[in-house]
Amino acid sequence: MVGHAVASLPPRRLKDHLAAMTAGPNRPIYLDCHATTPVDPRVLAAMRPWWEENFANPGSVEHTMGRAAEEAVEEARGHVAELIGADAKEIVLTSGATEANNLAIKGAARFAAAQGSDRRRIVTVATEHKCVLESVKALAGEGFDPVILPVDANGLLDLDVLRAAVDDRTLLVSVMAVNNEIGVIQDLAAIGEVAKAAGALFHTDAAQAAGRISLDVEEIRADLMSLSGHKIYGPKGIGALYVRRRPRVRLAALFSGGGQERGLRSGTLPAPLVVGLGEAARIAAIEGMLDSGRIAGQRDRFLEALTAAVPGVALNAPAAPKVTGNVNIAFPGAVSAQDIMAAAPMVCVSTGSACSSAEVEPSYVLRAIGLDESRARATLRIGIGRFTSPADVDQAAALLAEAWSRAVSGTSRAAE
Repeated sequence: MVGHAVASLPPRRLKDHLAAMTAGPNRPIYLDCHATTPVDPRVLAAMRPWWEENFANPGSVEHTMGRAAEEAVEEARGHVAELIGADAKEIVLTSGATEANNLAIKGAARFAAAQGSDRRRIVTVATEHKCVLESVKALAGEGFDPVILPVDANGLLDLDVLRAAVDDRTLLVSVMAVNNEIGVIQDLAAIGEVAKAAGALFHTDAAQAAGRISLDVEEIRADLMSLSGHKIYGPKGIGALYVRRRPRVRLAALFSGGGQERGLRSGTLPAPLVVGLGEAARIAAIEGMLDSGRIAGQRDRFLEALTAAVPGVALNAPAAPKVTGNVNIAFPGAVSAQDIMAAAPMVCVSTGSACSSAEVEPSYVLRAIGLDESRARATLRIGIGRFTSPADVDQAAALLAEAWSRAVSGTSRAAE
């Protein structure tokens, strides 16, 4: 966000620069909450003692500090489980949703292969996160049959298309709960029903859904569910994978080690991060729906201001159910989203997934819902969150409208 010139400053000058940017009227307006969310101050407060007062390894249960760290980890695990209607014993802690997705997909496939299963088909969707798509594609080299299904113009999976693809050869169906770019909510209960009718496992990447919509692993019949701490106002570097115990889902571990996390994820648990994940999950379970209502008001306020100032601005996937904080919007005229962002440097938004931000091609998600290249290139993703204020959305709308106007004028002059 700070740009290459700022990022190259010496540490002390960088700290001073960021402090100046985030103080007073010239602070950046952060509207990129699908990429990451700010750590809730309550989460930070919960983590802090586990860095400063008790830094013990949660696996060192021979002494009192280690046992206290272990207890904190298990309490946090319970909060994560409660958020999704699971049992604490079904929560495997990971470094984030990318690792959880890899463990779910590759772990299920490799365990089944080792058992001699003839189920080799793995079904997913074209708009999935890259770590899901790449995991599924990678398994083709191990003898599996990847099937990547299309979505409609609103980013939704057609259940009839899914039924046609899922049969007794299918090992796993993996469909994300909420899309990280367009905010579309899939019908997880219906998808889970299709998967279970065929005897397949059902995995969902719920990184963008947790804390934003209600999730219950029993209701949607999920066998595996991936979560991420930094999408729910927790720390980066921590996440979780729900792994059903009854009937038991078996996975092959991705790497070897000391056998932590039921042998599925070896490595020393980072107690402060785990505590932070747990506290973020606890808050999300209590306040998530309140957040959703407040965020919806900020979204509507933003859209009203922007559409008044930019005639012809249009939502992508307009008819789909979406999380309230998502605004995926295409600007009119021969402009690019990159030009608009460059002209409004104090508004922190994006053109798509943070994991694909180095790419110059238009978002594959936008292309999958049928947008042509010009509209895809003119699209911004706005993510409104828990700490977004009315003043933030008012100012952001004004700055983006002004930036669009300058971009249109510049394009017109260049064409003369």
